[in-house]
Amino acid sequence: MKQRIKKALLVCCCLILVSALAWSGSAQQVETLVGKAKGFGGEVVVTVTKQGDKILSVEAVGESETPRIAGPALEQIPERIVAANSPDVDVVSGATVTSNAIIYAVKNALDPVNYPYPVEEAKAAAPTAVTAAEVYQGFGLSNLHRIGPGSDDTGTPVYSFNQVMAYALFDAEGRILSLYIDQLEVATPNYDGAGMPHFSGFPGQGGYNWDVDHDGKVDEKTPDTEQTFAAEIAGWKTKRERGDSYRMGTGTWAQQMDKFEQIFVGMTVDEVEEWFAKYCSDRNGRPLKPDSTNEQDKAKFDALTDAEKAMLADVVTGATMSLNDSHGNIIEAIRKAYANRVPLDIEGADYQGIALSSTHRIGPGSDDTGTPVYSFNQVFANTLFDEDGRIAAIRIDQLEVATPNYDGAGMPHFSGFPGQGGYNWDVDHDGKVDGKTPDTEDTFAAEIAGWKTKRERGDSYVMGTGTWAQQMDKFEQIFVGMTVDEVEEWFVKYCSDRNGRPLKPDSTNEQDKAKFDALTDAEKAMLADVVTGATMSLNDSHGNIIAAIKKSFENRRAIDLTVEK
Repeated sequence: MKQRIKKALLVCCCLILVSALAWSGSAQQVETLVGKAKGFGGEVVVTVTKQGDKILSVEAVGESETPRIAGPALEQIPERIVAANSPDVDVVSGATVTSNAIIYAVKNALDPVNYPYPVEEAKAAAPTAVTAAEVYQGFGLSNLHRIGPGSDDTGTPVYSFNQVMAYALFDAEGRILSLYIDQLEVATPNYDGAGMPHFSGFPGQGGYNWDVDHDGKVDEKTPDTEQTFAAEIAGWKTKRERGDSYRMGTGTWAQQMDKFEQIFVGMTVDEVEEWFAKYCSDRNGRPLKPDSTNEQDKAKFDALTDAEKAMLADVVTGATMSLNDSHGNIIEAIRKAYANRVPLDIEGADYQGIALSSTHRIGPGSDDTGTPVYSFNQVFANTLFDEDGRIAAIRIDQLEVATPNYDGAGMPHFSGFPGQGGYNWDVDHDGKVDGKTPDTEDTFAAEIAGWKTKRERGDSYVMGTGTWAQQMDKFEQIFVGMTVDEVEEWFVKYCSDRNGRPLKPDSTNEQDKAKFDALTDAEKAMLADVVTGATMSLNDSHGNIIAAIKKSFENRRAIDLTVEK
């Protein structure tokens, strides 16, 4: 009898438990939410199915997106969001705009208050038609160090380097016809801001304090490995690439920069500098505000005319960030773009694109003490496209920054951050280490100030068939008239699978020789001409030039330029 009562009680308990679980599950109803965002061609719409805090599925549709470019993002980003149970996932390479649109649309579905659509800030205006008799294109890179903000909770300082990239078109009088600016900020990983690209120094320097969850408290040190070194650099994103996640007081960084670009079009570089000097704070480089309580800024603002005050009041509704502070010198980058300008022989352009591709390099080898040589390599691609996506003009530059034990004269170098002990230093570039670089903030600042691109290194950077710049000029001439797909096809067909260099008629490597021999006589003759002026790699550990060109197409935005000679 007692056994039967126990069994009955056990069955009742089980039934109660099952009922409770069933009730709990039914309490978390399955929801279907719809979100939207602006993609490259138009709206991207997502349907998010969730139960409680669990994202069950994401479907994304972008009817106006370019299928060839956007397809991988429309397929892969939803899968990544479901797997991570979060919209904070990596974008798909080659489809950044669509990727960020899907991510924002999911955030809009989940949290429409903080991620509204349409986005509350003003959208970019349609391009203004511009006609000029002569057009010049220029690229300028400004590199700057930053100390701070402050230190982490252990007292270890935060550092960063900041790079401003300016791609400008000028007329014969030096007036800006079009301006496209982006920026990269790379901080030590103890910076507590989510989304900030970071760098821990080079392998062997012990890693750096790491605030993993961005709560202002150091959790551990980054792994001191070559894998970490590679992964950190691969993860660097410019401020435009950071998209809607990089919001400031009056909008995103990109929206604020768009506002400044619109203001500067039509000005000469001298006039841009005059505008900055007259209308921005001498303290922090930000546009003066009508309601400033700072005495210095207030006095400068009060000295303006009513029309100038009204103009500034309009400016600060859309742009309040600094044009020159420790985050980067935007004015200098524009000035450098003008100094580096070259004439264009084109009829016009429909799109302008700018891109940065960052890669790591291990080697070449080690110094005479056995300490490895490392570098990071950045390719900057600045491209004009016609309405069919064909390259109308292109200007590529590159920055290679190595540890100071690299024995090549003229190589820009970086010793890591202050407090990491400096790095082996081959002062006279004779292949023998002479000591360590001074472990000071002054060294940190001076090294970054001394970074020069490969074009800036000029005639001192001689390669087998000429300077780096001359070889790059040759490739640029080849790629004009091609689509990005055709550039990739050219690279795959005519360059070595081993090292990314154009195939040579006299190659003794069996793999390269077989690939060359399979070409037609006309193709062989074309390649024979190419390697008289360009033999360097288009994709190796020194940098991925092909990836940068692809990204410049992906990042393109509409312009309306006509050249009337």
